[in-house]
Amino acid sequence: MTGPPDERIALKHGAGGRAMRSLIERVFVQGFDAAPCGGIGLKEMDDGAALPVGDRWLVLTTDSHVIHPIFFPGGDIGRLAIAGTVNDLAMMGATEVLALTSAVIVEEGFASADLERIQRSMQATCREAGAPVVAGDTKVMGRGEIDGIVINTTGVALTDRVVTDRGLRPGDVLLVTGTIGDHGLAILAARHGLALEGNLASDVAPLNGLVRAALAAGGEGVVAMKDPTRGGVASALHEMAAKSGVGIVLDETAVPVSDAARAAAELVGIDPLHVANEGKALLGVRPEAAKRVLAALRAHPLGADAVFVGRAVAERPGSVILDTGVGRRLLAEPDGELMPRIC
Repeated sequence: MTGPPDERIALKHGAGGRAMRSLIERVFVQGFDAAPCGGIGLKEMDDGAALPVGDRWLVLTTDSHVIHPIFFPGGDIGRLAIAGTVNDLAMMGATEVLALTSAVIVEEGFASADLERIQRSMQATCREAGAPVVAGDTKVMGRGEIDGIVINTTGVALTDRVVTDRGLRPGDVLLVTGTIGDHGLAILAARHGLALEGNLASDVAPLNGLVRAALAAGGEGVVAMKDPTRGGVASALHEMAAKSGVGIVLDETAVPVSDAARAAAELVGIDPLHVANEGKALLGVRPEAAKRVLAALRAHPLGADAVFVGRAVAERPGSVILDTGVGRRLLAEPDGELMPRIC
């Protein structure tokens, strides 16, 4: 399968949603063999790969970070790079990180003080997550060849049980671990100098401790996980629904949004469901485990605002149905993130 002969890559192709998924399926997945030994690989398009090692699983993930601006309320590109990779591992059930690698590409003229500040932030986030960086690489590019700095991080971890993003069945409950849209809207406000009331800050944080608590409480009752980064909750739920072969009914009135994020979203006309998060997770849970998992999430500092937001149904597989409280409509999947370079 190929694209139109005159097609050019646009920012939307790297920003989550349908456009990016289509590009990956058409270009990058083609021609690669399946993961060895019955593992989970590129073709599954999950948050990482999982390879059997004895009676356990080795989970591997990699990510590159190009956020603008590099310093923002609540974090910076260094904290984002570590937390994002730790979270991708955690979304597959691998909460005990063995090691990370970090490759940094810096533009000529980049301030040494800023680089040192980013490094300190990475170190602090590593300590928070219990995730050591053990290898890396550094490159310097000429002025104008890149925009400031790019950081790539790779992570590996072991787990006894892999949790994929496709394990839902009708009747399962969907939870979100806290307020949505904070990261993307904080980046938008910082990028464009919006004067907003309230403390709008990114939620960027490593979630492995929070997910570890949820898995301990729910065991095999936790059947699907996804961090709603690029494309937001809407994109993540569409992926989970399509891969699981179920519909998802989302209770709009239950979805938590902070006052500051809601005000920013209304000002710029963006639905928080389409906005990226970097410190939240969506969990699909069997009904019998739901209350235990919710209690465990709320007992953790990063999950105090966790709530039930929806359920999986047999109707309209692959669709997300938004229950507004006065009616229902299909929730559109974004073609791409409304704001490029948010991670």
